[in-house]
Amino acid sequence: MNPKGEVVRTLRPPEEAAPSGKKASKKGLGRLAVEAGLITDRQLALAVYEQERTGGSLAELFQELYGLSAETVQYLLAEDAGIETVDLDRVRLDETAFKKVPRQFALDHKLFPILVTQDRLTVAMANPFDLATLDQLQFMTRLYIDARFAPESKILPAIERYYGATAEGSVDVAPKAAPKAVPKEENQSYARIEEGEESAGPQVIRLVDSLFGRAIREEATDIHIEPAEKIVKIRYRIDGILHGRPHISKALQPAVITRIKIMANMDISENRLPQDGRISFVSEGKSYDLRVSTFPTIYGEKIVLRILDKERVILGLEQLGFSPSSLTIFKKSVQRPNGIILVTGPTGSGKTTTLYSTLAFLNSAEKNIMTLEDPVEYEIPDIHQSQINLKAGLTFASGLRAMLRQDPDIIFVGEMRDAETVDVAIRAALTGHLVFSTLHTNDAVGAIARLLDMEVNPSLMASTFVAIIGQRLVRKICAHCKEAEIPDESLLQLAGIAQGKQEERTTFEVFHQAARQLAGLNRERQEITFYHGKGCERCFQSGYRGRIGIFEIVALSPAISQMITQRSPAHTILQKAREEGLTTMMEDGIEKAGQGITTLEEVIRVAYMP
Repeated sequence: MNPKGEVVRTLRPPEEAAPSGKKASKKGLGRLAVEAGLITDRQLALAVYEQERTGGSLAELFQELYGLSAETVQYLLAEDAGIETVDLDRVRLDETAFKKVPRQFALDHKLFPILVTQDRLTVAMANPFDLATLDQLQFMTRLYIDARFAPESKILPAIERYYGATAEGSVDVAPKAAPKAVPKEENQSYARIEEGEESAGPQVIRLVDSLFGRAIREEATDIHIEPAEKIVKIRYRIDGILHGRPHISKALQPAVITRIKIMANMDISENRLPQDGRISFVSEGKSYDLRVSTFPTIYGEKIVLRILDKERVILGLEQLGFSPSSLTIFKKSVQRPNGIILVTGPTGSGKTTTLYSTLAFLNSAEKNIMTLEDPVEYEIPDIHQSQINLKAGLTFASGLRAMLRQDPDIIFVGEMRDAETVDVAIRAALTGHLVFSTLHTNDAVGAIARLLDMEVNPSLMASTFVAIIGQRLVRKICAHCKEAEIPDESLLQLAGIAQGKQEERTTFEVFHQAARQLAGLNRERQEITFYHGKGCERCFQSGYRGRIGIFEIVALSPAISQMITQRSPAHTILQKAREEGLTTMMEDGIEKAGQGITTLEEVIRVAYMP
């Protein structure tokens, strides 16, 4: 170091290397090895040929073919990248730097803190390309990191020599710390799965990639990373239900969180406020979008990642789960030239999938379809999609007003969050546009009461709304372990199903007159056999695999429109809708259970409303 305390680049390669003192920037690893006298031109040509043949890396081939040490290769890589090399035999003690980096962390990651200047920490690393460790170090110290190269054979003695030194500069060699014991309950954690890795950087990268890859293979929709007191829990939401997976060692929590935040372009120095981001991830040749959300907890930041598979969202309307009669009503409604069609249900009930599939069904070269979403979850070809930006002043209401000047035929508004958005949507429908949107309510009729509570003009609502669809997602029985069953009597009572004779072990009779009529069942009684999945490897012992929608569609007839104008109660409107042929979600679910698509227990869990 010079008198100002700045790091001076000292070219002191490992003993095998003897390159000149000139900076060899961007010459390439092979050329640097030749100039250093480590290999010949002919050996370089052979290594390049082998690299092209096998797809391996030159660094690995130099070690395998010519016996170069890992330190030598790492030095050459740093030299080629223009990373400065520091001589730790001449480094001056900086107690401030040592206080920033714990001794065990320095040992684990083979790095040595050199200097702290204002907002920067300079460190020597055996692997200065280890981005995960650099990210974690920046997260820990809240300082920008300047990485320098030093061989591991120099770093480890320097740690032993300098850590524990007194303020006067005397050296007290600290005893080597014992390996950190892994708690008994963590023996099945991902940390144990990754045993044998040489550094935490590649370990964390592989760990995060394995979390994502496994979730995709298991067809999960969400990944939950949940810090606890001693471990980090991992849970996947599969078919709407959270399932636990092997947890992560608490020691890896900062590195894992930092790695994900870096991938999602988040601020790694901010851990007190929630953040949102996105990650593009490729698994088995397919591209996935991961929507990332962080939230501070007492044990660290909780992260939830929503997995968006672009190839799975666009389904044919017949695949969504509509019954034949409901599908006819739905298609008739969406092919109207103008009006508002509302899809209701809680978060995760498949509203986006239904509307995206509907837009794909309606899409043609003769139509201008535009969307306003928060956020844009999937990109649909030939449809003009936009995302609201509250900071820039682009809300659903303001964006919808601007969209009307773009000559659209069909408009999709992500959500009707306030009366202003509903008012603009109504005016769009009155001027000849077909508008699709969503609303968070428990059922279709409940959306009418919700809109009236938002002080929407009932006369305008009655004249513009075409249909209101309520929906849920139920899990489908695994086809590989499906078997007949007798549901519990309590489930039968909740579903309104009367049990037959006890000797008829799997046969029951459905007495819902409205459900039978809408399903085209003209017989007085219909015998139904119920099924369940006993659990197998293909469904991860859950008995379910995949999901399907259950629906109810309230088509706004003149009678119902008149009741809306008169502000009739929701139960009165529901009664009228049932008289006109409404199949409720509960009844639709029972029909699917009777067809062996799902279980009665699943229908009760999802759709039962006392």
